[in-house]
Amino acid sequence: MAALVIYQLLSGWWMQRYLVGADKLDAYARHSGLGLTLLLLGALRLLWRLMVPGPINDADNAGWRSGVAHLIHAMFYTLFVIMPLSGYMLWSAIQPARPLHIAGLVRIPPMPFQDFSPEWQSWVLESSLDVHVFCVVVLALLIPAHAGAAIKHHFWDRDDVFEGMLPEVPDTDWNPAGARRKPQGGQSPPRAEAG
Repeated sequence: MAALVIYQLLSGWWMQRYLVGADKLDAYARHSGLGLTLLLLGALRLLWRLMVPGPINDADNAGWRSGVAHLIHAMFYTLFVIMPLSGYMLWSAIQPARPLHIAGLVRIPPMPFQDFSPEWQSWVLESSLDVHVFCVVVLALLIPAHAGAAIKHHFWDRDDVFEGMLPEVPDTDWNPAGARRKPQGGQSPPRAEAG
């Protein structure tokens, strides 16, 4: 999902350089369709996170840093809803509005802005553009802050926060310790040693 978000940021930036015409409209359609796909993926991720709590690691120790981490995660989830919806509003306010497709498969009709007066259509277009651009700026600031915090935890603090983001690898003969999350601060009970 992170790669898709970064791709969307770059493609949105690059589309601004297209000349007005069919190519630009097709690029916007692809960008908007992928944005709706990200909205669906973000909703599924949020549902998953609500059902399965996140890993317990050293970042969960009490203090302001833990609060900031939770705030940033909440901001990511909020942006993953607001950005695609504002983009969908933008697309729907461009007349004549065309349907979008989630993952190229599911047809999504435009919002019913064609019945609005031209003034209201213009207001929807400008307002949703302002919201979309604001979200892009916030996301462009959050991504390096989030990545920097993960790198700091891994190399500076030498704790398990970065490992907690990676998939868990089961114990095997070639990797007896596994790649399990092991909080350094005693957050979980010690594992019983085999043998």
